Amino acid sequence: MKIADLNYTVIFQKEPEGGYTAVVPSLPGCITYGKSLEEAKRMAKEAIELYLESLQKHNEEIPKQEDVFYGQIKVSPSL
Repeated sequence: MKIADLNYTVIFQKEPEGGYTAVVPSLPGCITYGKSLEEAKRMAKEAIELYLESLQKHNEEIPKQEDVFYGQIKVSPSL
């Protein structure tokens, strides 16, 4: 069964030692890494596709982002 195209938010975190970690918050445990931002994007796409393929194989529900909201919260640490 073919499902419609899905979009997922990916958070790219620049790493101190170089490269980027990519995290897909809507897919728990879907995390990957690339030496460059371009590679991290390719790796994230592949990781998402494999994650969804595994869910389908196990007859599990495919998560959608319809009710997911992201924001930033500013804090002022007292050091």
